[in-house]
Amino acid sequence: MSSVDCSGGSGYSIESGEAPWNSSSGNEYTIPFKGGYFPAPPADSLTDLRDEVSETLQEYFGIRVDAHHHEVATAGQCEIQMVYDDLTRMADNVITYKKTVKEVAAKREMIANFMPKPVALDNGSGMHVSQSLWTKKKYGHDANMFFDPSDDYAELSQTAHYYIGGIIDHARALCALTNPTTNSYRRLVPGYEAPINVAWSKMNRSASIRIPAHYKNMEKQKRLEYRTPDPSSNIYLVESALLLAGLDGVNKKISPPNHVDKDIYKLTEQEKREYGIKKLPTSLLDAIESLESDADFLNPVFEDDFIEMYCQIKKDEYVTVAAIPSPREFYMYGNV
Repeated sequence: MSSVDCSGGSGYSIESGEAPWNSSSGNEYTIPFKGGYFPAPPADSLTDLRDEVSETLQEYFGIRVDAHHHEVATAGQCEIQMVYDDLTRMADNVITYKKTVKEVAAKREMIANFMPKPVALDNGSGMHVSQSLWTKKKYGHDANMFFDPSDDYAELSQTAHYYIGGIIDHARALCALTNPTTNSYRRLVPGYEAPINVAWSKMNRSASIRIPAHYKNMEKQKRLEYRTPDPSSNIYLVESALLLAGLDGVNKKISPPNHVDKDIYKLTEQEKREYGIKKLPTSLLDAIESLESDADFLNPVFEDDFIEMYCQIKKDEYVTVAAIPSPREFYMYGNV
């Protein structure tokens, strides 16, 4: 790996009044690394920006916003959660959302960054995708196929279990689409809440699939949350691939491993093997090779030519950035 002279401007810098490294700016309310979850203003300096983004989405685009708040990382990491919608409309909404965030930020002389891992020593930015399958009825209300109130653990139906089994079975291949950049794998490392373990659980943030359980006996809210994807991905590819993986599990009746309610980061390797927990790829090249060996589940929608071309492009990208130091090396030069 050749070296890069960061003093010549080959790195990037982040300027934020919230960041602890900018404490000399006079702001007394900086947010420490990993200390940004739900602070009140003035420490959370972006409440007004999130309000404006939410109001713009709802007033001009009809996109409903469920909630917004500051996230765990320092330097202005935020989350705006949109209300669920049909597959294609939701993907369109994600594109509108990202564009709106960037334009509102620019109006305030800020830059909105959707990198998976912009700061090496802090939590990265994910794009958690919630999913559920519904039957459409001509008369009467639609039914959530994932909901079963008789299930004692998480009110999940057998269909939901098979769907989870399909995603877990294809999780490594899915990473090529859900985490498609070299920076994506700076985020998928231990210690920063990003999932590196292929597992599912109820209300467990160390698992790649989390079943939100704060709503009891509420059919509309029953879903799975896939925590692996990041915002550098193409949402249309991500949603399509996740649906195909889940449906493959339903069609083949793939049962998932037992749910894991312990902190997976604290389990020994032997305990992980006993739970059947596998690891996600650790690099873009690893993910691409996984997709090349496990692409058949995508055949109902994705052409073979597309998969081959996509994999080749990503391999070329991997080779191109191989000579660039990791973000951690940039930070060693004090470029943040």
